Amino acid sequence: MKKIQKIILLGSGALKIGEAGEFDYSGTQAIKALKEEGKTIILVNPNIATIQTSEGLADKIYFLPVSADFVSKVITKEKPDGILLSFGGQTALNCGIALHRKGTLKRYNVSVLGTPMRAIIDTEDRKLFASRLSAISLLTARGKIITNIDEGIKFAESLGFPVMLRTGFALGGTGSGIAENRETLRKLLINAFATSPQIILEECLYGWKEIEYEVVRDHDDNCITVCNMENLDPVGIHTGESIVIAPSQTLTNYEYYHLRDIAIRTIREFGIIGECNIQYALNPKTGEYRIIEVNARLSRSSALASKATGYPLAYVAAKLALGYTLPDLTNSITKKTSAFFEPALDYVVVKIPRWDLGKYARVDEHIGSEMKSVGEVMSIARTFKEAIQKAMRMLNLGYEGVVRQKELSLDIQTLRERLKHPDTRRIFIVSAALFKGLTVAEIYALTGIDPWFLYSIERIVHTYKKLIQ
Repeated sequence: MKKIQKIILLGSGALKIGEAGEFDYSGTQAIKALKEEGKTIILVNPNIATIQTSEGLADKIYFLPVSADFVSKVITKEKPDGILLSFGGQTALNCGIALHRKGTLKRYNVSVLGTPMRAIIDTEDRKLFASRLSAISLLTARGKIITNIDEGIKFAESLGFPVMLRTGFALGGTGSGIAENRETLRKLLINAFATSPQIILEECLYGWKEIEYEVVRDHDDNCITVCNMENLDPVGIHTGESIVIAPSQTLTNYEYYHLRDIAIRTIREFGIIGECNIQYALNPKTGEYRIIEVNARLSRSSALASKATGYPLAYVAAKLALGYTLPDLTNSITKKTSAFFEPALDYVVVKIPRWDLGKYARVDEHIGSEMKSVGEVMSIARTFKEAIQKAMRMLNLGYEGVVRQKELSLDIQTLRERLKHPDTRRIFIVSAALFKGLTVAEIYALTGIDPWFLYSIERIVHTYKKLIQ
C-alpha cells in the first residue's frame, strides 16, 4: 500500500444561507487528528472566518473556491498522496466527484482516503442509491428521475399529488419542495432544473416522523451507531430548519433497534469508511419506514451528535481514513473507553435553528424542505421541557422561552392557519394555540408534531399561566 504523507483536505467553501458553519468543526477536528499522525495537511478553503484556516493548524492553506478547476491546480502544484472529501460537506463531495470524473485524481495518483469514490457516487446519485438498497430489500420512497418538465408533471399525475421533489448532489435541500398541484410542481421544476443536475419526484411522506442515525464503520467492517436523533417537525421540514432532539423521545424499543439495524446494513452495503448520516421517514401510525437519504460524509447532524454525546465523530473518522480500526482507538474525550463503544445518554439535547430573515425585505418566512437558517444553538438538560426552554433563551433574540406575548394576541383562526403552514415562529404558534385552548389532538392533526412533544409544551404553557396568576 502506498505511504500517505501529504494530504489535501477540502473545506466547505464560503458560508451562506443554507450552509451554516458546522463543517468548520469537522474540518478542524480532522486536522488535529491528522497532525497527531505527523501528516502534512494542505487545506483548500476560501473562508478566512473559520477555525480550520487559523495559523498553526494546516501546514499550507489555499484560500481558493472548492471547485474542481482550482483544486486541480493545487494538486498539480502540491502533488499530494491522498485527499479527504468527507469533512467539507456537500461542496467538498461534489468537488471530489468532479475531480474523479475528470481523471485528475488518477492522473496524479491521489488516493481518496476513507469512504471510496464508488460509495460516494452511489449515495449521491438517487437512481443508484435506490437500486443498491432495493438489492438488499430495504425501502426507499417510490420515485423516478425526471429529465424535463412535461415528464415530471405526467409522472406526478400517475403517482398522485402531493409529490416530493428532491435534487441530487445538493446541500441544504436546494431546489427541493412539496407540490400539491400541477402549477406548484411546474414552478418547482423550473427552479430545480436551474440549480441541480438531477431531479427526482417521489411519493410524499409528509407527516411521517423524521429520524436520523449517525453511524461509524472501519475497513474491518466494525460498525456502531453513535447517536440517534428525532426532528420535532415531521418529514417535509428540512433538518436544518427543524428543532432536533437527541436521543429520540417517541420511538418504541422495537422501532429504535429496527432502524439501528437498517442503518448498519446500509452502511455495510455501500462500504462507507468513517462516518455517515442516515435519515428515515417513519409512519407514526403503521411503523412503516423509508430511507430518505444517506450522507457519506460529516453533516450538520454529525457536529450536533459529536457535541451531544461527547464522541468526537470527525476526529475518529479522520483516523479511520488513515487505516485505523475502531478497537485501535480510544475515545479522546473520556480517555478510557474504546471508540468501539456506543455512547449512552442519560440527558436530553435540543437543537434549535436561528434565522435572520428579518434583514431582508419581502422575504418568505415559511419553512420547508429547503434550508434558510444561518445557525443553531444546542442545550443539554435532564428533561425535554428544560432543554427546549434553555435553547430558546440561548438564541439571544430576547425570548424567555417557548411562550411569547406577540403570538398570544393572535386569534384562533390565524393560529390554525399558521399551524397548517409552518414558519420560523412555529414553536410560539404551537404554545399560543395551547394557551388559547386548542387540544393536543387538534394541533397534532394540523402540524404532525408528535403528541409527546405537544404534551410537554402544554406543561410549559400551564406553568406560564400559573406564573401569570
